Amino acid sequence: MSVVGYTRVSTQDQSLNSQSDALRAAGAEFIYSDKLTGKNAARPGLAECMKFLRRGDTLLVYSTDRLGRSMTDVVTIVADLGERGVEFKSLTEPFDTTTPGGELFFHICAAFAQMNGRIISDRTRAGLASARARGRLGGRPSVMTAERVEVARRMRAEKATWATIAQTLQVGASSVRRALADDTDEHESKETQ
Repeated sequence: MSVVGYTRVSTQDQSLNSQSDALRAAGAEFIYSDKLTGKNAARPGLAECMKFLRRGDTLLVYSTDRLGRSMTDVVTIVADLGERGVEFKSLTEPFDTTTPGGELFFHICAAFAQMNGRIISDRTRAGLASARARGRLGGRPSVMTAERVEVARRMRAEKATWATIAQTLQVGASSVRRALADDTDEHESKETQ
Protein backbone atom coordinates (compact mmCIF):
# COMPACT_ATOMS: atom_id res chain seq x y z
CA MET A 1 0.00 0.00 0.00
CA SER A 2 1.85 3.01 -1.36
CA VAL A 3 1.08 6.70 -1.43
CA VAL A 4 1.83 7.85 -4.96
CA GLY A 5 1.96 11.51 -5.95
CA TYR A 6 1.23 13.16 -9.27
CA THR A 7 2.29 16.70 -10.18
CA ARG A 8 1.80 18.78 -13.28
CA VAL A 9 2.74 22.25 -14.44
CA SER A 10 1.58 23.84 -17.68
CA THR A 11 4.94 24.84 -19.16
CA GLN A 12 8.56 23.71 -19.11
CA ASP A 13 9.48 27.03 -17.42
CA GLN A 14 7.42 26.31 -14.30
CA SER A 15 8.80 24.34 -11.37
CA LEU A 16 7.27 21.20 -9.89
CA ASN A 17 9.17 21.70 -6.62
CA SER A 18 6.41 23.26 -4.51
CA GLN A 19 3.92 20.54 -5.47
CA SER A 20 6.49 17.76 -5.01
CA ASP A 21 7.58 19.10 -1.60
CA ALA A 22 3.97 19.25 -0.38
CA LEU A 23 3.25 15.72 -1.63
CA ARG A 24 6.39 14.32 0.04
CA ALA A 25 5.48 16.08 3.30
CA ALA A 26 2.04 14.39 3.07
CA GLY A 27 3.65 10.96 2.70
CA ALA A 28 4.09 10.40 -1.05
CA GLU A 29 6.70 7.71 -1.60
CA PHE A 30 6.77 7.98 -5.40
CA ILE A 31 5.99 11.03 -7.53
CA TYR A 32 5.15 11.10 -11.24
CA SER A 33 5.17 14.39 -13.12
CA ASP A 34 4.22 16.11 -16.36
CA LYS A 35 5.36 19.48 -17.66
CA LEU A 36 2.64 20.28 -20.16
CA THR A 37 -0.79 21.83 -20.37
CA GLY A 38 -3.72 19.90 -18.92
CA LYS A 39 -5.49 20.32 -22.27
CA ASN A 40 -3.02 17.84 -23.71
CA ALA A 41 -4.73 14.46 -23.40
CA ALA A 42 -1.41 12.61 -23.76
CA ARG A 43 0.19 12.99 -20.34
CA PRO A 44 2.97 10.40 -20.14
CA GLY A 45 3.67 10.97 -16.44
CA LEU A 46 0.01 10.40 -15.56
CA ALA A 47 -0.13 7.32 -17.79
CA GLU A 48 2.91 5.84 -16.00
CA CYS A 49 1.41 6.73 -12.62
CA MET A 50 -1.88 5.02 -13.50
CA LYS A 51 0.04 1.88 -14.57
CA PHE A 52 2.00 1.85 -11.32
CA LEU A 53 -0.99 2.16 -8.95
CA ARG A 54 -2.25 -1.06 -7.35
CA ARG A 55 -5.22 -2.01 -5.16
CA GLY A 56 -4.78 -0.41 -1.73
CA ASP A 57 -2.58 2.44 -3.02
CA THR A 58 -3.54 6.10 -2.73
CA LEU A 59 -3.05 8.69 -5.47
CA LEU A 60 -2.18 12.05 -3.96
CA VAL A 61 -2.33 15.35 -5.86
CA TYR A 62 -1.71 18.93 -4.77
CA SER A 63 -5.03 20.00 -6.33
CA THR A 64 -7.54 18.43 -8.70
CA ASP A 65 -6.76 20.92 -11.48
CA ARG A 66 -3.31 19.31 -11.65
CA LEU A 67 -4.94 15.93 -12.34
CA GLY A 68 -7.50 16.71 -15.04
CA ARG A 69 -8.56 19.20 -17.68
CA SER A 70 -12.06 19.52 -16.22
CA MET A 71 -14.12 18.27 -13.33
CA THR A 72 -15.58 15.65 -15.67
CA ASP A 73 -12.05 14.47 -16.49
CA VAL A 74 -11.15 14.29 -12.78
CA VAL A 75 -14.35 12.37 -12.00
CA THR A 76 -13.56 9.86 -14.76
CA ILE A 77 -10.01 9.31 -13.49
CA VAL A 78 -11.07 9.00 -9.84
CA ALA A 79 -13.93 6.61 -10.74
CA ASP A 80 -11.41 4.45 -12.63
CA LEU A 81 -9.15 4.47 -9.58
CA GLY A 82 -12.07 3.48 -7.34
CA GLU A 83 -12.93 0.53 -9.57
CA ARG A 84 -9.33 -0.62 -9.23
CA GLY A 85 -9.37 -0.27 -5.43
CA VAL A 86 -7.12 2.81 -5.44
CA GLU A 87 -7.96 5.73 -3.13
CA PHE A 88 -7.64 9.42 -4.07
CA LYS A 89 -6.66 12.51 -2.06
CA SER A 90 -6.18 16.17 -2.89
CA LEU A 91 -4.10 18.27 -0.49
CA THR A 92 -5.92 21.55 -1.13
CA GLU A 93 -9.53 20.37 -1.53
CA PRO A 94 -11.78 18.09 0.53
CA PHE A 95 -11.35 15.18 -1.91
CA ASP A 96 -10.33 12.17 0.15
CA THR A 97 -11.94 8.89 -0.81
CA THR A 98 -10.34 7.20 2.22
CA THR A 99 -12.95 8.87 4.50
CA PRO A 100 -16.75 8.61 4.30
CA GLY A 101 -17.13 12.42 4.22
CA GLY A 102 -14.51 12.80 1.50
CA GLU A 103 -16.09 10.06 -0.56
CA LEU A 104 -19.52 11.70 -0.17
CA PHE A 105 -18.09 15.05 -1.27
CA PHE A 106 -16.51 13.42 -4.32
CA HIS A 107 -19.81 11.76 -5.29
CA ILE A 108 -21.66 15.07 -4.95
CA CYS A 109 -19.10 16.74 -7.23
CA ALA A 110 -19.34 13.80 -9.64
CA ALA A 111 -23.12 14.22 -9.78
CA PHE A 112 -22.73 17.92 -10.56
CA ALA A 113 -20.16 17.16 -13.27
CA GLN A 114 -22.51 14.58 -14.80
CA MET A 115 -25.42 17.03 -14.64
CA ASN A 116 -23.28 19.73 -16.27
CA GLY A 117 -22.34 17.30 -19.06
CA ARG A 118 -26.01 16.52 -19.67
CA ILE A 119 -26.93 20.21 -19.71
CA ILE A 120 -24.25 20.90 -22.31
CA SER A 121 -25.40 17.89 -24.35
CA ASP A 122 -29.05 19.02 -24.18
CA ARG A 123 -28.11 22.55 -25.26
CA THR A 124 -26.06 21.20 -28.15
CA ARG A 125 -28.93 18.98 -29.32
CA ALA A 126 -31.41 21.87 -29.02
CA GLY A 127 -29.10 24.15 -31.01
CA LEU A 128 -28.67 21.55 -33.76
CA ALA A 129 -32.44 20.94 -33.91
CA SER A 130 -33.05 24.69 -34.15
CA ALA A 131 -30.49 25.02 -36.94
CA ARG A 132 -32.04 22.08 -38.83
CA ALA A 133 -35.50 23.65 -38.48
CA ARG A 134 -34.11 26.76 -40.18
CA GLY A 135 -32.66 24.60 -42.97
CA ARG A 136 -29.07 24.79 -41.77
CA LEU A 137 -27.22 21.50 -41.56
CA GLY A 138 -24.07 21.09 -39.52
CA GLY A 139 -20.62 20.59 -40.95
CA ARG A 140 -18.81 22.09 -43.88
CA PRO A 141 -20.60 22.88 -47.11
CA SER A 142 -20.17 20.15 -49.71
CA VAL A 143 -17.41 20.61 -52.28
CA MET A 144 -19.83 19.09 -54.78
CA THR A 145 -21.75 22.09 -56.07
CA ALA A 146 -24.78 21.58 -58.33
CA GLU A 147 -22.56 22.28 -61.35
CA ARG A 148 -19.96 19.72 -60.27
CA VAL A 149 -22.66 17.11 -59.63
CA GLU A 150 -24.03 17.65 -63.14
CA VAL A 151 -20.55 17.31 -64.70
CA ALA A 152 -19.94 14.17 -62.62
CA ARG A 153 -23.26 12.66 -63.77
CA ARG A 154 -22.37 13.27 -67.42
CA MET A 155 -18.88 11.82 -66.99
CA ARG A 156 -20.23 8.80 -65.13
CA ALA A 157 -22.82 8.22 -67.87
CA GLU A 158 -19.88 8.17 -70.30
CA LYS A 159 -18.30 5.42 -68.15
CA ALA A 160 -15.56 7.59 -66.57
CA THR A 161 -13.99 6.12 -63.42
CA TRP A 162 -14.53 7.68 -60.00
CA ALA A 163 -10.85 8.64 -59.90
CA THR A 164 -11.00 10.35 -63.32
CA ILE A 165 -14.10 12.32 -62.34
CA ALA A 166 -12.54 13.33 -59.02
CA GLN A 167 -9.32 14.43 -60.71
CA THR A 168 -11.22 16.45 -63.33
CA LEU A 169 -13.32 18.19 -60.66
CA GLN A 170 -10.35 18.53 -58.28
CA VAL A 171 -12.21 16.86 -55.40
CA GLY A 172 -11.90 13.56 -53.58
CA ALA A 173 -13.31 10.41 -55.16
CA SER A 174 -15.39 9.77 -52.02
CA SER A 175 -17.02 13.20 -52.46
CA VAL A 176 -18.01 12.26 -56.01
CA ARG A 177 -19.36 8.87 -54.90
CA ARG A 178 -21.41 10.44 -52.09
CA ALA A 179 -22.85 13.10 -54.40
CA LEU A 180 -23.86 10.48 -56.96
CA ALA A 181 -24.98 7.87 -54.40
CA ASP A 182 -28.68 8.44 -55.18
CA ASP A 183 -27.98 8.05 -58.91
CA THR A 184 -26.05 4.83 -58.26
CA ASP A 185 -28.80 3.45 -55.98
CA GLU A 186 -31.47 4.19 -58.61
CA HIS A 187 -29.33 2.64 -61.37
CA GLU A 188 -28.66 -0.50 -59.30
CA SER A 189 -32.35 -0.89 -58.41
CA LYS A 190 -33.32 -0.59 -62.09
CA GLU A 191 -30.80 -3.30 -62.99
CA THR A 192 -32.23 -5.69 -60.39
CA GLN A 193 -35.82 -5.24 -61.59
